[in-house]
Amino acid sequence: MQYRTMPNSDEKLSVLGYGCMRLPTLVGGAASNLINKEKALSQIRYAIDNGVNYLDTAYPYHLGASESFLGEYVLKDGYREKVKIATKLPCMMINNRESIETIFNKQLEKLQVDYIDYYLLHSMNGSSWEKMLSFGIIEFMDRVKKEGKVKKMGFSFHGKKEDFIKIADGYNFDFVQIQYNIVDIHFQAGIEGIEYAHKKGMGVIIMEPLRGGSLVSKMPKGVDKIYRNAPVKRTPADWALRFILNHPAVTLVLSGMNDDNHIKENIKICSDSFVNSLTEEEKDTIQSVRDKFNELQQVPCTGCAYCMPCPAGIDIPAAFKNLNNYHMFSKREGLLYHAAYLGIQTKDGKPHWTSTCTNCGLCERKCPQFIPVREKFKLVQRDLEKPVVKIIASAGRKVMNGKKRGNNG
Repeated sequence: MQYRTMPNSDEKLSVLGYGCMRLPTLVGGAASNLINKEKALSQIRYAIDNGVNYLDTAYPYHLGASESFLGEYVLKDGYREKVKIATKLPCMMINNRESIETIFNKQLEKLQVDYIDYYLLHSMNGSSWEKMLSFGIIEFMDRVKKEGKVKKMGFSFHGKKEDFIKIADGYNFDFVQIQYNIVDIHFQAGIEGIEYAHKKGMGVIIMEPLRGGSLVSKMPKGVDKIYRNAPVKRTPADWALRFILNHPAVTLVLSGMNDDNHIKENIKICSDSFVNSLTEEEKDTIQSVRDKFNELQQVPCTGCAYCMPCPAGIDIPAAFKNLNNYHMFSKREGLLYHAAYLGIQTKDGKPHWTSTCTNCGLCERKCPQFIPVREKFKLVQRDLEKPVVKIIASAGRKVMNGKKRGNNG
């Protein structure tokens, strides 16, 4: 296994981190038993025995069971001393200052540890950062680090680039976690965020290197042809991971692994994927793959959000991203994400489908890409806003509303 040093320390981390969000599951199990414990334990310990020393989990993973599984099973028998544990404060669930402390202590209990090596503010964006500041998150982070309950503090990010800069400058964070892959080089924080964090001396953890598996599942014909004609024969996973680890700013890349062969392949790839090792010809291959994926886009939306806010409450960038995912990667992903972002996780808890557009045209006047937004909405409605999606969203809202009532009770 290859190791890289976390900036501002002498701590060496395996360049492959084990993501514990997609562990093998038991079909039909109760919420606390969804994880196939025997298989997951075998897989994670195999990875550790073969050099992986960074495990990434979070409070909501596997309906809350991921942290408990690691504490009860994986970290026994001397394995706690072999790895660094990363988990996250679920900022989306924080409604007051007291809940920060309550959840943090619960995480220590679930993981059965006295301290957490790498602790992140989960899924930060501009508004969630402002919310956490109002709840005294700076004082909390200072205190748990001083007490030794957290060794390194960071944040994972899902938002606009300008908000990434603001958050990165808002505290002396040790590291960041950013989405980055062959296709998403400018998405959210993107390469600009990676390089900004690196210049500040922060470690850079990469998530979604395979875009949830969509970059290594059945390739579109054009992409498959490019890989077949490449100067070096590699699997899509090999190309994807080498692309990320080629960058000198990257400390490690996370992979949510749940297949024995994938684990072995990833370990092998990450053992010899070195900084600045790709040739110009190989970079050209990757650029051709990116161009082909972009060609398959239905809408050339960059996610800049200049069109926002929408007077009708529609998340326009999310709608177009879901449409592109539907055609470029996975129909299932496109449909489920559309149900989530436009039907469930809205600011007011009400659905805001593109069909609720009031035809004001404000978005089109502000779009720097000159996208005919209202015309493209028709594609979204045709492909994504189907009755089954609205049924899923309705059920999801009921669950979310039930949780909120439980938290406030």
